Amino acid sequence: MTENNLTTPSVHQTLGRSTFDIIIVGGGSAGAVMANRLSADPTRRVLLIEAGTAYAPDAYPDVVRRQDMLGGDPDHDWGFSSTPGVIGRSIPLARGKVLGGTSTINGAVAMRTPKSDHDRWARAHDLADFSWEQAQSHYASLERTSGATGTGREGPFPIHQLGDEELSDQQRAFVASAIGAGYRPTSGFNSSSPLGVGPYIMNTRMGIRLNTGMTLLSAEVRARENLEILDKTLVDRVVIEDGRATRVRLSTGEEIAGGEIVLSAGAYVSPAILMRSGIGPHDVLDPLGIRVVAALPVGTRLQDHPIMPTVWSIRKEAVGLAFPPIGAMLWESSKHAGDGEADINITTMPIPDGSQSPTGAMFLLAAALVRPKSVGSLKIASLDPTVAPIIDLGFLKEDTDQERLVDAVEMIRTIAGYAPFADMIGSELMPGANASDRASVKAALAGAVTTYQHPTSTVPMGGPRDEGAVVDGEGRVRNIAGLRVVDASIWPDVPSVATGFPTMMLAEKIAAGMI
Repeated sequence: MTENNLTTPSVHQTLGRSTFDIIIVGGGSAGAVMANRLSADPTRRVLLIEAGTAYAPDAYPDVVRRQDMLGGDPDHDWGFSSTPGVIGRSIPLARGKVLGGTSTINGAVAMRTPKSDHDRWARAHDLADFSWEQAQSHYASLERTSGATGTGREGPFPIHQLGDEELSDQQRAFVASAIGAGYRPTSGFNSSSPLGVGPYIMNTRMGIRLNTGMTLLSAEVRARENLEILDKTLVDRVVIEDGRATRVRLSTGEEIAGGEIVLSAGAYVSPAILMRSGIGPHDVLDPLGIRVVAALPVGTRLQDHPIMPTVWSIRKEAVGLAFPPIGAMLWESSKHAGDGEADINITTMPIPDGSQSPTGAMFLLAAALVRPKSVGSLKIASLDPTVAPIIDLGFLKEDTDQERLVDAVEMIRTIAGYAPFADMIGSELMPGANASDRASVKAALAGAVTTYQHPTSTVPMGGPRDEGAVVDGEGRVRNIAGLRVVDASIWPDVPSVATGFPTMMLAEKIAAGMI
């Protein structure tokens, strides 16, 4: 190491100190939980490395604070995009590059994984010790619940079950029309019987998105003498010696030693760090001249939730109050769903710019396929940590995914035919009247489908009998001591809900086993 590469006093001071007990790479949804829980023991020295800015909890700028500003901006985003793939076009991939990670730019939905997800992971991935019943205690220990439902009252993460009176006019109309179309009201999306239509559970207050940098890494937590946060610092790779992770190497070439290293950099960055460290498939690493220290299937099972948006005009006088921007959803099964699968989420959102509408106003009714069969991939094309990975979302590779998205458009059109929506709507603008049958809707998918921004499964976990797993149920990388991955990348396949809160629960579970 040479001091010529040191860029800030904080890096110099950190590198000049003794080995940390735990080094956590990434301060997003999972990394913030890990830092909070593991640093609660004052005898354990914890270093949290964040590539973005570590704003003070009360000093986040509006773009990563306000609930109505989704997706961030270039100053707080990794700038990733997908390859064209089957759909023939690239999609921007919003990932938060700031303390709090993507919890600073997402929709702030705080749903729990349903029992069907846990049952599937036990059956298909040998994870019988990760049951739905066991997960509930970890959700509860995170939650500080207000409003109806929810079981945690003392946790660090505020969540709130919206009431009907808290929905926007448009969202109330959506719920009423869905019930009119024959769908039942949900008993609560975080209950044991979540299906139906109704208001979301959110981690917002008074229009503010309460990200994990504000909540899990509060001013009190940051004041702990045994916790250091090193921001604006990019990690290149993990140094592995004799089968053990010993240090992290920064993009400057500097190295920091740790007793255990936890990658919590997210579904796109954590697998890239592993690959640069020599952990991954031969066909990706060999051409780059990277010595393979563990030939594991990193990056081969990427999944995300594809969304098919439909756009509608609405009479200007019927728009009403448009806040909150996200507030209600229908969760149901498509006609082509597998046995016991609830594979479709339908929600509504206003579109601020109504200039493309004949009425001067328009809105979205969007359907997400939350149990996709298509699988994508991620790989690196360079040893340079500043070069983005190659990301293929895999959308629409499987015909069954296309059929179920067409089912979802038909569900949307049925709901739109019932009052009060039917009395508010001018016309369907996309896919529009010309896409009147299944074949024409299916043909429109490739040009319209986008992402729910829920990437997972690039470093999948599994039990001993799951040959495709990279990590075990505690996030430990196979065949490498002292190295874990704890973030959305380790889900065996994509959960059927928004992934932020479940990933926090997963980190809570793993941290509890490390304490």
